[in-house]
Amino acid sequence: MENGGLSVVAVRKMKLTPKAIIVQKFGRNAQFTVDEVQDVVQNGCPGLAIPQKGPCLYRCSLQLPEFSVVSETFKKKKDAEQSAAEKALEKLGIDPSPNVPSAEEAWDKLIASVKHLFSNEFLSSQSPLRGHFIAALRRDGDLYGSVPASVIAVCDSKLANLCKLINPKVESSHLLVLTYIMRAATRLSEFVVTSEGQLSIWRKDPYPPEIKESSIIQQSESPDSICIEAIHIPSSLEMAVHPVTLNVSSTGYYLDVIARNLDQTDGNKILVSRTIGKASSEMRLYFAAPKSYLLDLSSDLPNVEEVVDFEGSLNPRASYLYGQDIYGDAILASIGYTRKSEGLFHEDITLQSYYRMLIHLTPSGVYKLSREAILTAELPMAFTTRTNWRGSFPREMLFMFCRQHWLSEPVFSTCSNSLKESSESSRFYEKSAALESAETGKECTSGGGTAASDNVRCEVKIFSKSRDPILECSPKEFYKKQNESIENASLKVLSWLNAYFKDPDIPLEKLNNLVGALDIQCYPQNFFKKFSSYRFIHNVQQRKMGEKLLQANSINTLNAIPEHGIYCLSIGGPDSGIYPSNGCLSFISYSVSLVIEGETMKELLESREEFEFEMGTGAVIPQVEVVTAQMSVGQSACFCKELPPQELILAAADDSARTFSLLSSRACCLEYHITLLRVTEPPEDRMEQALFSPPLSKQRVEYALQHIKESCATTLVDFGCGSGSLLDSLLDYPTALEKIVGVDISQKSLSRAAKIIHSKLSKKLDAAVPCTDVKSAVLFDGSITVFDSRLHGFDIGTCLEVIEHMEEDEASQFGNIVLSSFRPRILIVSTPNYEYNAILQKSSSTIQEDDPDEKTQLQSCKFRNHDHKFEWTRDQFNCWATELAARHNYSVEFSGVGGSGDREPGFASQIAVFRSRTPPEEDDLLKDGDSAHHYKVIWEWDGNGLSRSSL
Repeated sequence: MENGGLSVVAVRKMKLTPKAIIVQKFGRNAQFTVDEVQDVVQNGCPGLAIPQKGPCLYRCSLQLPEFSVVSETFKKKKDAEQSAAEKALEKLGIDPSPNVPSAEEAWDKLIASVKHLFSNEFLSSQSPLRGHFIAALRRDGDLYGSVPASVIAVCDSKLANLCKLINPKVESSHLLVLTYIMRAATRLSEFVVTSEGQLSIWRKDPYPPEIKESSIIQQSESPDSICIEAIHIPSSLEMAVHPVTLNVSSTGYYLDVIARNLDQTDGNKILVSRTIGKASSEMRLYFAAPKSYLLDLSSDLPNVEEVVDFEGSLNPRASYLYGQDIYGDAILASIGYTRKSEGLFHEDITLQSYYRMLIHLTPSGVYKLSREAILTAELPMAFTTRTNWRGSFPREMLFMFCRQHWLSEPVFSTCSNSLKESSESSRFYEKSAALESAETGKECTSGGGTAASDNVRCEVKIFSKSRDPILECSPKEFYKKQNESIENASLKVLSWLNAYFKDPDIPLEKLNNLVGALDIQCYPQNFFKKFSSYRFIHNVQQRKMGEKLLQANSINTLNAIPEHGIYCLSIGGPDSGIYPSNGCLSFISYSVSLVIEGETMKELLESREEFEFEMGTGAVIPQVEVVTAQMSVGQSACFCKELPPQELILAAADDSARTFSLLSSRACCLEYHITLLRVTEPPEDRMEQALFSPPLSKQRVEYALQHIKESCATTLVDFGCGSGSLLDSLLDYPTALEKIVGVDISQKSLSRAAKIIHSKLSKKLDAAVPCTDVKSAVLFDGSITVFDSRLHGFDIGTCLEVIEHMEEDEASQFGNIVLSSFRPRILIVSTPNYEYNAILQKSSSTIQEDDPDEKTQLQSCKFRNHDHKFEWTRDQFNCWATELAARHNYSVEFSGVGGSGDREPGFASQIAVFRSRTPPEEDDLLKDGDSAHHYKVIWEWDGNGLSRSSL
């Protein structure tokens, strides 16, 4: 008998928590008292002069009649209560592990449960199965009173759970449940009748007339007939999925109607899937049972295996939706009996519903549907902050993906890099959470007593229902909060899965490269076995779409950005000068239409009056982000792009049948209309603006401007210029500058900078009295940690709020290269003062309102922005700058903006000004071999108004 490896679902239903056991045993005599404990952060902020509070922790006291216990400290009240309850159970000598029936006991309970279904009492119960039993009494001829075993298997969860205890293989085989139910019925020959090879059961003795009549009359109040829209899914991929109407009379049985649509004689020959989609839904797949179905009746024990002979070919689309093999044609319908509804519950299913279900099985599709933007949204590449994330969270989507594909729920394990952990609290949490995670996929955390300032790393494992490993993700990155580590690890898994679902034929070498980049270990044999049906579906769909796609060379390529798949781009409206940059939240309105080649007619597919997304995270399709980055607030844009996969278009279209006809007959493309409504600055800017007026960004520019004027500098290079905000601001003031240069590694940012600076320089040139002497402006694409001789010996260099976006060793590398090779006469470097963060974050009501979970973390000195790799205290910054200056013959002085240097905790933005001690004539000499040009000129402008761009 196969009874090893008890079913996760069955165990979970019978398990009681330690607290539940205590309450069950002692009732009101068990008094749980939870107290708040204030933790002190250790080493959370080196050198910080302001006292720091740690997160709120909780300790629980449990008073029982004979003794009391006290738990360790936990971040959550419920964890403290469970800890106290477990300690009490240990003292009482009670084992909290669930009492799981043996396979033999489960078999006996299964027989008793089947017997109860055919009792007089059951016909007056509130079970969803009751409707099927009453409908069976309306069937004619030999079918009178015949109840299909398939509905018993899927409508009674208790029976299904008992079958899982008997044989865990039931999880992955819908036919095994039928096998055990039919086997149990053969043990009830005095009460029910079965027929060999048939999947139906009859009650042997008729019901008492009064019970039968009252039940039938109660359900006969429904309309004479019901027309229900369903979807017919052919087994052949060459045949299109199409709608079908089910006409169910008030005296008929809907399963018989479905059977006739599948060319079967009656509903007893139909198999029914579990519900698909929402738990409250009655949406199921219906398909023909195998012609030959034999049961092993030779043993008294339930050691049976199904012996089946399916006729017809595998149905890849239905199998993909269900997660198990389905043969022959299938019907997808939302119909059935529920506890809440009187009579037959039903909902129409359209082609749009079907295609939405199809894309909901992919990670990107889950996100698109959660944002209600199928043709515009895209699964983001990065999880920045909870406040900026829109749509379903990665962890939630990963759980959903696993449930939909009939995988075990993901198992999370987090660990801290703290050297100091509470062994007792860790022991409890690991003991309880490890069992929970192995069974239910919940997080298993090492170090339940670690301080909030500890960095946390999360690992994720995905298993099949039979516990075969599918994927493992072991990120190297540590995060400040456990939740952030879990969300980021989940997103890595989703991103890898999404890459596969976009291209199931991706070469193994490329797949392995992607695996390494995302810290994922894949088990190819198990993975490809699970998702083989999708690969088949994808290949057929791509072949069909390729025959009708409107190719790029047939679209008007004027005003195009071919590398991004953008054609016929036009941007109109006044230029307000406010452009979205990475980290900003952009608010747009948009519409997407299907454009037919050679016709003026357009088919509207999708539109939103307001849609927001974070720039730079890939939260929308690339074309939308590229175009939005070139727009200012109030402007509108229109562009065309090639068609995405067909299922996305049909999922978005209200009339999927008409849209499918257009796609099948003519070449098409998509046309997007976008208006940029407004832009919200990143959290760092919002925090600074809440406390400082003018904002710190403007104060930094004014500080740099003062030194530029005092030094009479004629040449300036901005290292890490980004979108050119400093260079743009400098053009508003009269200075001696004749040449300005910007360097950055982001071509997208340099593109915005070029547009802004060119516009302003052109206006200055046209003015009657020019207020700037700038004769040359150049933007370079390159890393500031690599030397380029063209930028050697400038009068002044700036690097404002840049180094914190690099790793610390890269910041040191930049410092050495800029002072040893670039050698500007003056270098101004600014970076956030980590010690000031507590004040900034405390003043930011926006942060507190957007994310209540972060309230207890605010004073643990989070970094100001999600993409900061480090932030230094004053001592750390002073040490870095002083050592650099001494090493390269520079002097250095310290200052800052925001706050005061005379009061704790100093300036909000700390600044170091380096001045060369080397005579100018010696500084201007380049060493041999230092004349390499490593940067690429992206854009340049001369004093005559001529500009050249290589973008």
